Amino acid sequence: MLDLLRFNFMKNSVPAQAESQHQIMLDGVSVSYTLKRSPRRRSITLTVDENGLRVGAPWRSPETRIASMLEGHAHWITRKLAAWQARKPLPFTWETGAAIMVLGQPLTLLPAPARSNTTSDGVHLHVAAQADQPVMMAKQATLWLRSTALEWFGQRTAHFAPMLDVGVPDIRLSNARTRWGSCHPAGRVHFNWRLIHMPAPLIDYVVVHELAHLRVANHSPRFWHCVEQVLPDHKMRRKTLRLEGHRYLGAWGAIQTDVTEARSPDVTKWNPGVVPGLER
Repeated sequence: MLDLLRFNFMKNSVPAQAESQHQIMLDGVSVSYTLKRSPRRRSITLTVDENGLRVGAPWRSPETRIASMLEGHAHWITRKLAAWQARKPLPFTWETGAAIMVLGQPLTLLPAPARSNTTSDGVHLHVAAQADQPVMMAKQATLWLRSTALEWFGQRTAHFAPMLDVGVPDIRLSNARTRWGSCHPAGRVHFNWRLIHMPAPLIDYVVVHELAHLRVANHSPRFWHCVEQVLPDHKMRRKTLRLEGHRYLGAWGAIQTDVTEARSPDVTKWNPGVVPGLER
């Protein structure tokens, strides 16, 4: 009994995860990384994104093994870190004259404190806020962008669904930082609202990609055949989204330009015809 109690105590005393910061020289470059250890992990993983390098490792994996893994992938790590550094947008200030991208085209911000809703005339975004209130300008512009995104995604989904022989699904906006779209097992589709910054052809690729998942849950040849039937140039669109998508994000920074079938948080549901603050 004593041995069993000691075993249970030791088992329960191991935290689910431990995180620490480290540095290592790779290809002559000093690289900082976050190390996350977990007793559930069985192998070492490397992830490079907008937050830098993250290393996942088993709980008892020795430091020498982790260092060896990093050194063995030094070129890949430094190349990916440089690519993410290049994707970082210039500092953005919410002020009169600043431009945000909508459907791949710039809209110039103009404060319009007398208006109750933020609207666009196709050239300017008339923001319902004072010029000296950047936080309010950001809030009002974001509300308009999300409303515009919801309507646009809804229209494009309704356009492509019949081509893929699927019903028009329930649409949600997500605020995900690592994916443009996702398809929930229950049949609803999620789109990252920041997609509204992208040119329409790139948005259409994400829409078709997620709708195709309503027919094929995985990324098998059958899935890509469904996508190609609707968008013969889908490979080029996907490549452009991955390599150039960050250029349209402006104030929001870079995000991993890819789509997956994983879940995203529900934020907003699409209700056709109810889009506040949107001028046609």
